[in-house]
Amino acid sequence: MSKLLPTRLPLAFDEVTPELFNRLVRILEINLGEFDPDNVRQMTTAERDQSFFNAGSLIFNVDEDVLQCYDGTRWRNLFDSQFYVNNDTGFALTASLGTVTVTTA
Repeated sequence: MSKLLPTRLPLAFDEVTPELFNRLVRILEINLGEFDPDNVRQMTTAERDQSFFNAGSLIFNVDEDVLQCYDGTRWRNLFDSQFYVNNDTGFALTASLGTVTVTTA
């Protein structure tokens, strides 16, 4: 996951010239890439499974087109219809609509 890095960059005083300071900042920008704290990281299932995440991490799974949250043990789909049967929630749901008969003349 993307993180904001705590930095202790030198200040441009006597020991560091403004030119050197600007070059160091530019090197950091190039190496860190773009970071948008308002955007959730997008990745495939394979990329997700090869990475390490903390509980509460969010990603958008492009293979499944769903927002997912890591609960510390497994990934949970968010805003996706799900059917839970005999899982850790401890309940099951069964429903029926009845019988429909169609007659044509």
